[in-house]
Amino acid sequence: MTATTYDFNENTEALEVAKAFAERIHGKTIIVTGANLKGIGYTTAQAFASQSPAHLILAGRTPAKLQETITALKSEFPDVDYRALKLDLSTQRTVRAAAAELLSWSDVPTVDIVVNSAAIMNLPERILNEDGIEMQFGTNYVGHFLFSCLIMPKLIKAAQSNPKGATRIVNVVSLSPTMARMRWSDVNQQKRNKDLPEDEQPFYERHREWGEVNPEEKSYLPLEGYNQSKVALVLFSIAISKKLYEKYGILSFAPHPGIINTELGRDTPEYVLEAVGNMKKRGLFTMKTAGQGSATSLVSALDPKLGMPEDKDGKENYGAYLIDCQISNLATPSALSSEGAERLWKMSEELVKEKFSW
Repeated sequence: MTATTYDFNENTEALEVAKAFAERIHGKTIIVTGANLKGIGYTTAQAFASQSPAHLILAGRTPAKLQETITALKSEFPDVDYRALKLDLSTQRTVRAAAAELLSWSDVPTVDIVVNSAAIMNLPERILNEDGIEMQFGTNYVGHFLFSCLIMPKLIKAAQSNPKGATRIVNVVSLSPTMARMRWSDVNQQKRNKDLPEDEQPFYERHREWGEVNPEEKSYLPLEGYNQSKVALVLFSIAISKKLYEKYGILSFAPHPGIINTELGRDTPEYVLEAVGNMKKRGLFTMKTAGQGSATSLVSALDPKLGMPEDKDGKENYGAYLIDCQISNLATPSALSSEGAERLWKMSEELVKEKFSW
């Protein structure tokens, strides 16, 4: 299993990928969550819009921002049917309302591709949502898990007429799967880190790089909630593919977009911003444009050579995680674990108080 176009790389723009796989977009129904003008959700939607999808559904928390996005897209690509879907991922109640609305749209009978791009990051203080779940984990992961599962009937219907593997759920992640693992016994970050089982403790050196002092003594670390949610999204992708590929031909992948200057960091504490600035000065990472940041999501959604993740070179589920438009082997083994994917699925059903089988 390989990416089709080997010269796709960290500099590739999403519009280039869309053009290369135009036939996988034309006439399809596509959902992008978090489609705000100042983020990669917008450039993801823009790339899809460039190749004439039948319906482009833009999902987000703020109707005014969704309308801004639609207005901007219409000025470039006026012939696409754009739909705004109010989706507040931070509570299960509002996620269920959004899914029910989408399912009620009789003129949109199928959904071919879902790109779960919305996220929050680095909340300074630990906040529990109304469901009693840490806000970053609840929004970035649980919200997307529940939304994707609830709208699955329209994905399954699309898959019945699509080539096997063309119907996809793309869960946009980050570098978290390379430097974090699930905190199974303490998702809400209530216990001191050093009191957790050793295989659940954060990778402390990473948090020190991000400006934390004595992270072992703390329970809540702003970056850790975000990391948890992104590792969970990789495991969710693995679980979806295992549950639905053989039966329906539905696949799921988890791309890292790169480091981009967007609104995602708006809640980041000052000491973390300073630490990240120092890392940038030391050349530890380079920045991407928003269009480059969306390119790996487009590859994940469209590349026909991507298939069912496989065990390779002693690692599980090679092919589930992508960086710079190519499959990556940088994720930790626990972030690619089939056992972890099944464990997370069961935990997620408990968190949303609903079992899913199709």
